[in-house]
Amino acid sequence: MMIEIAGLFDVAGVARLRTIIDAGVWIDGNATSGPQAALAKRNEQLSAGCPAAREAGDLVLEALGRTPLFVAASLPAKVFPPLFNRYAAGQAFGTHIDNAVRMMRGTDLRLRSDISETLFLADPDEYDGGELIVEDSYGTQSVKLPAGHMIVYPASNLHRVAPVTRGTRVASFFWIQSMVRDGEARRHLFELDQAVQTLAAEKGNDDRTVIQLTGLYHNLLRRWAEV
Repeated sequence: MMIEIAGLFDVAGVARLRTIIDAGVWIDGNATSGPQAALAKRNEQLSAGCPAAREAGDLVLEALGRTPLFVAASLPAKVFPPLFNRYAAGQAFGTHIDNAVRMMRGTDLRLRSDISETLFLADPDEYDGGELIVEDSYGTQSVKLPAGHMIVYPASNLHRVAPVTRGTRVASFFWIQSMVRDGEARRHLFELDQAVQTLAAEKGNDDRTVIQLTGLYHNLLRRWAEV
């Protein structure tokens, strides 16, 4: 299930993030790569230990917390602290799959990477190439979103970043351990949630059918959630 979350940050919010991260310490992107990914990855990454990474990451986490669509799509149990990368001309990330378990060095943070998220921080006209290409059960999806928009997709999918041929592609990326491990169960819950929200907007939250479907949603979540 791939879901676009539009407008996680507005123009001013993107500008604030870019001001923070552009002044940070950038290192080889393979600092967080596994053995397979390191063979295919050519980019730069904001050093996770620098103050800019922590400040910008906190802003991303705050934005996620006030975005109902993100919560509905991900049902987050744990969120890996957001990371930031950039691809200049000639850089790319070949086909790979994300590590099943992510660990943050120097901490006891461990999470199962159920969901990957990419927040675009450069507009499409700022660079050529750089599409996020995800292979899923519906075929190959090519994603290149406006700055401030985010894509949510299963971490279990093969994916790559196409070579950048002009300009610089800048993004934040991170992983989610969902309360619901099974991807199909998450999809069913998301579709039910969206249907309930639509019905509630038409009939009101006190409508009997809305109440029953809301109860069904929570009973399914109760059955499937790991907390």
